[in-house]
Amino acid sequence: MIGVEEDSADPYLPYDGGGDTIPLQELSGRGSNYAMSNGGGGGGASSSTHLLDLLEEPIPGVGTYDDFHTIDWVREKCKDRERHRKINSKKKESAWEFTKSLYDAWSGWLVVTLTGLASGALAGVIDIAADWMNDLKEGVCLSAMWFNHEQCCWGSNETTFAERDKCPQWKTWAELILGQAEGPGSYIMNYFMFTFWALSFAFLAVSLVKVFAPYACGSGIPEIKTILSGFIIRGYLGKWTLMIKTITLVLAVASGLSLGKEGPLVHVACCCGNIFSYLFPKYSKNEAKKREVLSAASAAGVSVAFGAPIGGVLFSLEEVSYYFPLKTLWRSFFAALVAAFVLRSINPFGNSRLVLFYVEYHTPWYLFELFPFILLGVFGGLWGAFFIRANIAWCRRRKSTRFGKYPVLEVITVAAITAIVAFPNPYTRQNTSELIKELFTDCGPLESSQLCQYRSQMNGSQAYPQGSDAAATPGVYSAMWQLSLALIFKIIMTIFTFGLKVPSGLFIPSMAIGAIAGRIVGIAVEQLAYYHHDWFLFREWCEVGADCITPGLYAMVGAAACLGGVTRMTVSLVVIVFELTGGLEYIVPLMAAVMTSKWVGDAFGREGIYEAHIRLNGYPFLDAKEEFTHTTLAREVMRPRRSDPPLAVLTQDDMTLSELQAIISETSYNGFPVIVSKESQRLVGFALRRDITIAIENARRKQEGIMLNSRVYFTQHAPTLPADSPRPLKLRSILDMSPFTVTDHTPMEIVVDIFRKLGLRQCLVTHNGIVLGIITKKNILEHLEELKQHVEPLAPPWYYYKKRYPPSYGPDGKPRPRVHNVQLASSSSRYEEDESEEEVRLLDNSSL
Repeated sequence: MIGVEEDSADPYLPYDGGGDTIPLQELSGRGSNYAMSNGGGGGGASSSTHLLDLLEEPIPGVGTYDDFHTIDWVREKCKDRERHRKINSKKKESAWEFTKSLYDAWSGWLVVTLTGLASGALAGVIDIAADWMNDLKEGVCLSAMWFNHEQCCWGSNETTFAERDKCPQWKTWAELILGQAEGPGSYIMNYFMFTFWALSFAFLAVSLVKVFAPYACGSGIPEIKTILSGFIIRGYLGKWTLMIKTITLVLAVASGLSLGKEGPLVHVACCCGNIFSYLFPKYSKNEAKKREVLSAASAAGVSVAFGAPIGGVLFSLEEVSYYFPLKTLWRSFFAALVAAFVLRSINPFGNSRLVLFYVEYHTPWYLFELFPFILLGVFGGLWGAFFIRANIAWCRRRKSTRFGKYPVLEVITVAAITAIVAFPNPYTRQNTSELIKELFTDCGPLESSQLCQYRSQMNGSQAYPQGSDAAATPGVYSAMWQLSLALIFKIIMTIFTFGLKVPSGLFIPSMAIGAIAGRIVGIAVEQLAYYHHDWFLFREWCEVGADCITPGLYAMVGAAACLGGVTRMTVSLVVIVFELTGGLEYIVPLMAAVMTSKWVGDAFGREGIYEAHIRLNGYPFLDAKEEFTHTTLAREVMRPRRSDPPLAVLTQDDMTLSELQAIISETSYNGFPVIVSKESQRLVGFALRRDITIAIENARRKQEGIMLNSRVYFTQHAPTLPADSPRPLKLRSILDMSPFTVTDHTPMEIVVDIFRKLGLRQCLVTHNGIVLGIITKKNILEHLEELKQHVEPLAPPWYYYKKRYPPSYGPDGKPRPRVHNVQLASSSSRYEEDESEEEVRLLDNSSL
């Protein structure tokens, strides 16, 4: 938990610093015409207001954001357009300015190139180190300590086909300590050392995370999605987080916990993108442009995680990115290409592939197999729905009980249970990626796995035929029992592991669960086709002795179905798995299973695991996939309500500095509407709290004569003042002259769409130009949560029309009065009052 200052906290965040209960927490200026300047950015105003304030110096710090706040997408885009115009206007002045314009134009490609290079290099280091440390739990290579088990036996001439993983150079811990390789004593010693190393790795990982980088825990994808939507989390993509995440990811994977490194690799890649973006002013001084780099970095992360560059681009587009223009698509593709090239050059697995479990199938699939494929999709959807509910329930319990206060103890407990239960079963003892590789692999003459022990049809002896459609031996049935136990073990442990205070990905555990289920189903269908080849299902396709069922294909389809059920990915997931297998003809089975898993999962809840964790942590994220079908209006959601304090406003030219500071000190609002006067109430603009504070401090430091009774004005020209008045303070440069506004009868479905598509932080609610209230992103999230818990039946169209367009005459038959000070009745009284009662009430001037 990271504490934050109370004046910058958000009640939606699960941090110990507390949070404001104010209605204006998430406020910022909006509009296409800004009079804001960023001292570092060279101007944050649009062209018109820039000309008006041309003689004013930019105020350093204005236009920046506090921690745990949302960026203003519209303002950032305006700043970037102004910067671009300035560069284009100067590039013909000299060769140096022309060079600067070229550097600015190519900086986007440079930053994604550096991000791809760093992502590929770090992924290669993580893969090599994780494999070595995972094998360290079982033994050590005497000839070269830095070799893992497979590399140690590469150069040995004493290996056999059946025992290709045994060689004199590789020694188990029992052989080193006891001097014997077989027997109960050696088994116990290996068991003890396996558990010891697992606990050591887990303890070191959680200790490093807790002490040096608390943000390095978890998958990182929920936070990446939130950051890409415009939220600020300082330090989450910093250099310390990158370094600790890289180290602890290796330790967490090597500890044997039911987690993967693929999800955290996206976090690692985004850290690289964030760090390199600070080398280029175009991205370091613009939060919206920086998020374009992070979108490309997330594509590079998936590219090196699965060896799927195209799938990485689609993953960034479908799953994590909030704003994805066409040039970001090109740069994401290039970053994924560079990252995949670097990883291929490193060749961490020694198989000339980007992933450990790359497979190729050479037999086609048949139409009758769609039925078991769809069944695997149903299983994936059920597993995804069950996992999301169970994991969220456990994480919520962790947050609300004392158990969550001891993360080190929790990690050690889960690691101990995992190691003790996993060691006796060979399918849970080995690395999860190696398990998936074994389950994906098709049986052939070079496979010595227990899953491939079929009886030859030639002479009845046990052999490894080219085709696997033959009678299974007891070894295959024994392997199926062990896989069934491994399936139960993986399901239970993954629920309790995801969310621990160590780097933990969900892709590999979900794929392992689906691959186990798919392999079991594939062997069952294979044996059914062998013993009942005369059934009408198999008669047309499966001849006696023919190889028509591929159990490895079922494992691949099951892996995709389970991963889709958990994450609710569709297109990107199919492309990722397609790039893993390299077989175009298996697209249809994958699509059928993935879509079935999504439909089944959506029947129990439309949220994927990442959206569920975003909601659990309270991040301000508006999901574009969520539909708004209710008939509420803007006036029912805006603040203040009837029971709230009046809306805090500033006047444009009749406030003193002491009055302004009193409003700032007495409230915790993030910004204030600026009106003409107390009598008029007409909206002039919007000023941010942070910008006001910075401007006052800057004026006191650089200007003489600024006193507490100095007049503060937001107009272009100073008001008429007595001769003995102190120097006035002009704050027009920080005023947003065109904040985004909606009328009080705007349907909320339109307001929600505006917030999603424009990335708004807030919009003001007006009635005939008079400001009534404000709607923030937080208010919309609260409203959506209330609607989920208290679902109203949809009202008939005539009722909706009546609410949206009230009659011009009141209940007494007289025309409705039009007075300046107008405030609508709150939504809490809407159900208590009759519909024909007056919909507006007048306020005294003193109430505002």
